[in-house]
Amino acid sequence: MIRIWARTTLEGKITRSYIYESIDNFSEATLFKHLEKICHELDIPTPLILKSHITNYVDFNNTTFLPRDFVESIDFDRFIIENATLSN
Repeated sequence: MIRIWARTTLEGKITRSYIYESIDNFSEATLFKHLEKICHELDIPTPLILKSHITNYVDFNNTTFLPRDFVESIDFDRFIIENATLSN
C-alpha cells in the first residue's frame, strides 16, 4: 500500500492538499498512473515527469514540480508529492 501527500503552494502557502492512497505498491513504472489520479482529484493538469522527478521521489521520498513542468497554465508555483507511507 502506498500513501502520497500531494500539495500545491503559492508563495510558500499551501493552496491545495490531498492524501492519495492505493493498495498497489510503488514502482517507478506506476508513478505516472498514481500522479494522474492525484492531479484529477486536485483538479490540476498532470505535469511532465522527468527522470529527475522519479530519482528525487525514490531517493528522497518527495519531488517538486515547477510551472515549467506543466504544459497548461497553472495557478500555483509548486506541486509537491511526498511519500506519506508509515513504515513499521
